[in-house]
Amino acid sequence: MTNQTPAGELPADRYAVIGHPVEHSQSPFIHAEFARETGQRLVYERLLAPLDTFAATVRTFIEQGARGANVTVPFKLEAHALADRLTERAQAAGAVNTLVFDAQGITGDNTDGVGLVRDIEGPLGVTLAGRRVLLLGAGGASRGAMLPLIEAKPAALFVGNRTAARADELVARFADAAARHGVALGGGGWDAIPAGFDVVINATAGSLQGEVPPLPAGAYAAGSLAYDMMYGAQPTVFMTHALAFGAAKVSDGLGMLVEQAAEAFAVWRGVRPSTDVVRAALRARLNAKD
Repeated sequence: MTNQTPAGELPADRYAVIGHPVEHSQSPFIHAEFARETGQRLVYERLLAPLDTFAATVRTFIEQGARGANVTVPFKLEAHALADRLTERAQAAGAVNTLVFDAQGITGDNTDGVGLVRDIEGPLGVTLAGRRVLLLGAGGASRGAMLPLIEAKPAALFVGNRTAARADELVARFADAAARHGVALGGGGWDAIPAGFDVVINATAGSLQGEVPPLPAGAYAAGSLAYDMMYGAQPTVFMTHALAFGAAKVSDGLGMLVEQAAEAFAVWRGVRPSTDVVRAALRARLNAKD
């Protein structure tokens, strides 16, 4: 979308995705479609920030009249530190992917985990409540997913990670939240992962390197879903492996990308766009580039 303003009209509200690199981001396409659907007048752009000038880039963008921004790698921790206020889910995640700029300053939010849960429970049709969930990986992606997953009230949530100590740290961090929501929370190394999960979520970057976390025989329960946060035009190596080892259904993370964007859009604009059309259009764009 362009920022040309007809005479007599106020300029469109400005937003951007800030990252390094950022040219690959699909966010401008997604938010342009959301704006068109909801009748919101805004312009959304890509903003490349030099690695050592994230805060300065954000403050310059604010001075130019911006209303908010999405933050992608490698700046989510810096965005967390920059924010004047943090939402509960941003505090829990320890990282920020959505910034709101207003008279009170900079508010940091994290919509990644909500996007994951909405994709699983919406388009994929899998209710998490009462299910057994395995989360693979204990890095930033997992930490962002933990609170929304716990709030979905699965019967059990197990964090498996290459290094057991990091899984244990994540479990300790969210032990109180799990207790409040009646979720049996556990974790450990790859060799500690039990069997019989209804939903297995890969939050590692293994698919980018063609690697699959080692799972025990019987990890996938009957009718289970295997979900990879990575996405692309072709099924990821994790998805292919999961189907061969007992998963009934697989999905990549494209829907999560769209759903977290819809949540950010709602935070900024106060209206929630539908996601079905955008999801289909984005999938078609990826397939056309393959």
